[in-house]
Amino acid sequence: MTAKILRRAGALAAALLFAASPANAQEMSFSGYLAQVAEHARNEGVSQATIQQVLSGLTPNMRVLELDRENVGSGGSSDNSNFPSMANYIARHNTAARISGGHRKLAELGSIAARTEQQYGVPAEIVVAIWGHETAYGQVMGGFDLPRSLATLAWEGRRRALFERELIDVLKMVDQGVPRGDLVGSWAGAFGNGQFLPSIYLRLAQDGDGDGDKDVWHSDADTMASIANYFRDAGWRPGQPWAVRAYVPNSADRSGIDDHMTSPVCPRVHDRHSRWLTVREWRERGVQPQGYLADDVMASLFEPDGPAAPGYLLTQNYRVILEYNCSNYYAMSVGLLADEIAR
Repeated sequence: MTAKILRRAGALAAALLFAASPANAQEMSFSGYLAQVAEHARNEGVSQATIQQVLSGLTPNMRVLELDRENVGSGGSSDNSNFPSMANYIARHNTAARISGGHRKLAELGSIAARTEQQYGVPAEIVVAIWGHETAYGQVMGGFDLPRSLATLAWEGRRRALFERELIDVLKMVDQGVPRGDLVGSWAGAFGNGQFLPSIYLRLAQDGDGDGDKDVWHSDADTMASIANYFRDAGWRPGQPWAVRAYVPNSADRSGIDDHMTSPVCPRVHDRHSRWLTVREWRERGVQPQGYLADDVMASLFEPDGPAAPGYLLTQNYRVILEYNCSNYYAMSVGLLADEIAR
């Protein structure tokens, strides 16, 4: 999950301009760095009361730095050159407990699920599957103080632009009324049932129950609406599945299906997919979808464990799941979990 958080946030860094900062934040004291952050925050309209409340008394968290260095050393992505078995990954992540938990959560949501799906056009089971994968339906949301973690990572310096942006956005959250006591989450700065970063919260979090708050920690309605809004913003197409299982016989025509285009985001993830063809064209090549897809839908063939194992025709909605976490293993497990929850 943490590697995902850093990949999700990494695309933001190029757009951030804190050019006055030294190359390594540890060239200055932690308190000196926070004074600089406070100045940046004031320039962006954050109140002095919030700056004092949130930044006063913070100290570096050495455990956060240890976890960050371990994460960077691990390479950060499960999509490595050896391509571990997708089937094994799914078996470890989509356990009977997680599936039954998804059934219970969907039943508990009742009208909230139906209302969310109607308003945002995203199936409730997809939203619940994200919730299940991110925090085990709210059971594991992290115990790190968010301002302290973000300040530590920004001060460390390797990705200062990214983490300073998130730290200032945490201050803006407090200015908007988020209680200081709610600012708890992962060591990398994500929080709540859906593990949003502060910048994502400010842009996409929703008040699903109409009480005036966007409480993605405690409110089922706000959590559902916020995750669904993320998917809608990323381009989810209502009425279309994320993928369907496909029968790919040995006689299927595979000529010219390799995709030679390089994706600007997470290219190694997309390298494993074929080029896009219509479902009609896949049928003509002998590939048979095992679920309904209209003939004119564009789809990409993905055989995660090779030609002898299950294949899938992926739709644009699969790419929307990848927006949440740029990993085929994650996206496939979310999609398959959602299918199980919907049964």
